[in-house]
Formats: sequence, C-alpha cells, structure tokens
Amino acid sequence: MTTSTPVRPALAFAVAAIGIFVFACMDAVMKGLVIALGVYTTMIWRTFAGVAISGTLYAATRAPWPSRAAMRLHLIRGAVTVVMALTFFWGLARVPMAQAIALAFIAPVIALFLAALILKERVPRGSVIACVLAAIGVGLILTGQARAELGPEALKGTIAILFSALCYAFNIVLMRAQALVAGPVEVAFWQSLIVFACLVPAAPWFAHVPDAAHWPVIVLAAVFATVSLLLLGWAYQHGSASYLAPTEYTSFVWAAILGWIVFAETLSSWTVAGAALIVGGCVVAARGKPSPVPQVEIAS
Repeated sequence: MTTSTPVRPALAFAVAAIGIFVFACMDAVMKGLVIALGVYTTMIWRTFAGVAISGTLYAATRAPWPSRAAMRLHLIRGAVTVVMALTFFWGLARVPMAQAIALAFIAPVIALFLAALILKERVPRGSVIACVLAAIGVGLILTGQARAELGPEALKGTIAILFSALCYAFNIVLMRAQALVAGPVEVAFWQSLIVFACLVPAAPWFAHVPDAAHWPVIVLAAVFATVSLLLLGWAYQHGSASYLAPTEYTSFVWAAILGWIVFAETLSSWTVAGAALIVGGCVVAARGKPSPVPQVEIAS
C-alpha cells in the first residue's frame, strides 16, 4: 500500500478541480473527433496515444510491478472505464456539451454514498449540501434544455449518458481506492493500457486509420486525458472521495464555455442559473471540514 504525505484539503480540492477542467477540454476535443470519426475509432486511437504518453512517464519512474491489490483495481477500473467512455462519448456527439455534463451530474451524488458504503467514509455535511444545491442547479438546466429542439437522436444520447453516469459513480470510488495503493503515473499508464487492450479485439471490424489531419487532435486528446488522470490521481491520493466528488460539478461551467466557443452551443438563462447553484455548491464543499482520509486495505 502506498503512503502519502498529508497535504491541505483545500489543495487536494483545487488540484481535483483543475483535473476536471483538463478533462472538460478533452471532452470538447473528443466530441469533434467522434462526430468526424465515430466513437470507436476515436477511442481506440486516443487510447493508443495515451498508452505511449503515459508509458513513457511510467518507464521513467522505474516503478516496480504493481501489487496484486493494485492490479486488481487497475483491471476493474479499466473495464468500467471502457463502458463508461464509449457510452458517454457516443451520447456527447448527440446532445450539447453542457446538457451532457448536466446529465452526468448524478454520478457524484451516487458516488458520495458508494464511498460511504464501500470505503467506509463519513459523508461531510458540506458535501451533502453541495450535492443538493448542484442537483437543484441541474434541474434548472434540464428544464431549460427540455424546451430546446435537440433532434431525434437526443433521447438516445441522453439514455447513453445516464448509463455512463452510473458507471462513473463507481469509477469515482474506484479512483479513490486505487489512489491508496498506486501512484498517479502508475494509475494513468495501466488505465490507458487496459482500456486499449479491451478495445483492440474489435478493431478489425470497427476501426479505421484516420487521415493525417486528425492525428494532432487525437494526440492532443490523449495529452489532456493523461494530464487529467495524473491530477485526479494525485488529488484522490490526498483527499477522500466524498470530499472531492463535488469538484465534478465544475465541469458544467467548462462544458458550457467550451460548447459555446467550439460548437456554437448557446447558453440559456436556465443554464446560467443552474451553473450559479453548481458553483455555489462547490464553494460550500471546499470550505467544509472533510472527513479524515482513511487508509483502506483493498482485499486481494
């Protein structure tokens, strides 16, 4: 099991929030790629590039082979990530970025209680208040989005994103458990490698080689994904899942901004009001007193 030097909870919260921002940038890049190339081709080549980037970093650390407990978590999280990512990016290509992220906000709420159930963490009062405020904000956003004409594919995209959110709730808890037994670079490499290994068997039927113009964008998406994994891995190594989960809500703000800049997706007054509540919830969570960071032993 890894040990870590205690850091200020606010620092872990800030690093997690930055990780979410980088992840939102990756989502924007991936949305454009999925529209152009399809979800499977985009995923497999982005993951391939991610293996190369994170593998170089991992080799430089000269880290030993992962423990049995760590490898078990790497395999479980990698498998969950495949399902989560494929369904999310497929849905993201069919609905506005802000709405996709808003729908995915059920994940941190579920993760709070999964963390209590699986990791035996105490759920801080501030995190509960944050989730309530954020849930109200999401309700406002969805009310506004319900009035928009999103096309016949929107319902399918919505269902896919909701299913992905259920997977992501479990992924948040796994991220915390994983951070207790492995460092951020190890986590980033093994997740990329396992996801790639899960995707490869279907390559002869579903993958194609992208045009040269798409490769710089694919590499950019891989860089964003790797940096986000490193930042979130470090944050969850130094903070409890129930305390850090509300940082997920900041992704809506970035999704709304990036959707507007990159894809000309407009913001309604409902969206702005919902975002205000989401940000307010994150402020409450960041100022609250977190529960002690438990040293959880993962059964092998």
